[in-house]
Amino acid sequence: MTKNKQELATRFIPFSSLKYTTEAFIDYAIEACAPKYNYALIGPGVSQNPNQPVSLREPHGFQLGGVSIPSGKINPPHMHFTCEVFICYRGEWRVMWGFNPDEKSTLISEGDIVSVPTWIYRGFSNVGIDDGFLFTGLGRDDTGGILWGPWTIEKAAEAGVFLTDQYRIVDTRRGDALTKDEQLLKPMTPSEIAALEDWSPERMSQRIVRHADLTWQSEALLDSVLNGHGAQLASVIGLGMHQGRAALPPVANAHGMSIEWMKIPSGGQVGRHRLSQKQAIVIKQGTLDLGIEATDGLFQQTLVGSEKSWDSYAIPEGHWRSLHNTGSSDVLLMVITSGDEKKRIEWCPDIIAKAAAAGWVTDANGCTAPKHFVDRAQR
Repeated sequence: MTKNKQELATRFIPFSSLKYTTEAFIDYAIEACAPKYNYALIGPGVSQNPNQPVSLREPHGFQLGGVSIPSGKINPPHMHFTCEVFICYRGEWRVMWGFNPDEKSTLISEGDIVSVPTWIYRGFSNVGIDDGFLFTGLGRDDTGGILWGPWTIEKAAEAGVFLTDQYRIVDTRRGDALTKDEQLLKPMTPSEIAALEDWSPERMSQRIVRHADLTWQSEALLDSVLNGHGAQLASVIGLGMHQGRAALPPVANAHGMSIEWMKIPSGGQVGRHRLSQKQAIVIKQGTLDLGIEATDGLFQQTLVGSEKSWDSYAIPEGHWRSLHNTGSSDVLLMVITSGDEKKRIEWCPDIIAKAAAAGWVTDANGCTAPKHFVDRAQR
């Protein structure tokens, strides 16, 4: 259902508006882990704090969060049952995994993305500046929750904080107590952890997409060839809206979402189009004007990405939209689209006609192609 401008305004998530909790999980009681600032932009994530602030609760098929911890602090071992993706927007981070029995790790910096497999333990630590920031993507609306490793549960208990088997945090330092019907959560045993799949550093490297290694394509969108347009896409995870025939995401397994980087040159744009899926954009750098057609006119929103601040917007499905770079340098943004399927862009008739006049069309598979070849095959 098409939304009005007032409804569309509620989907803008300026970075300055983000609210956090430092008590999303029991690790707030562990000195090596605190303080940790947990943000929920789209969906509540896996927070175990019922008071977790959430910018937009509407289900999207994926969830978008953020986290920041001071340099030297850690997020301890835990496990997820849907995908968890770490997207570094600032600083340097060490991502750890395994713990069965040996910890393995990799370093990531700005623009790098790591997709951690399901059903293995993972953690991370800030090894850079204090105000480093990770955005986090979680697959599905129902993530299945989070399972903490034995070390986390043990250390939190030593500080007087416990977790019930219904995932209620009991902080005895504040006077909390178990009810007669509650039981404490039992962590996985060492033998159960040892039986989990072991991911070698070589294998995990296939799930790390370095920003420096991105494959940018200048013909990724039908309107990219038009004067004053010129957007480029680089696939990262899953089948996104990339229309290039040679597009191959570095991480291809199902995540419940796709992730792509988009680059728009100064003065460029992505013309009028729409998708049947929900989509979120997080600007990394530059100034972007987003236009969305509402029931009562054109809704317009400016998003800005700077050194320490990155605005987001949740675009509803089925709405005509366009994106314009109104700044003096390239706009760089992350695009997250719901679903594992290949996304089919619907371009407006004007874009289709102008692209055809420039000798460019989409083939039967929805990929960009020279018009004279497609016309020849359709005689």
